[in-house]
Amino acid sequence: MIQNIIDKMNEALGYELRAINMYAHYTANIKGIHRIHLSELFNAEVSESLEHSNIVRTAIVKLGGVCVTERNSDNIVHTENYTVMLEQALETEMMASKVYSELLEMVEKLDDRELYDSLENIYFSELRSVEGMRMLLD
Repeated sequence: MIQNIIDKMNEALGYELRAINMYAHYTANIKGIHRIHLSELFNAEVSESLEHSNIVRTAIVKLGGVCVTERNSDNIVHTENYTVMLEQALETEMMASKVYSELLEMVEKLDDRELYDSLENIYFSELRSVEGMRMLLD
């Protein structure tokens, strides 16, 4: 059971590492009038993903696991089109929230309230990002 949780946490960590790369890439490539708002948003997402990855790493080590160092291998789409960037961001946040939802179900059985609460906070943060990206695409 513990190894399955560690594996799922490493999957979440891989998505966080991917998000850091994707949002940093989009921050550098956003142009025009949309740069004013979206570069700030994407930079905030980089910071959030870095924070999430640190929490997940600590949890993996706490459970006796070894953390992945490679990002999730899903392709990061290169584009200068802000709509495509937002669509990719939405997809990324949806994938991450799904992984954290699955992880919460697993961790609930551990009877480690601190770990559960930490991961639940990340999950809620991912859901807020999903809704934020959806609203930007409307």
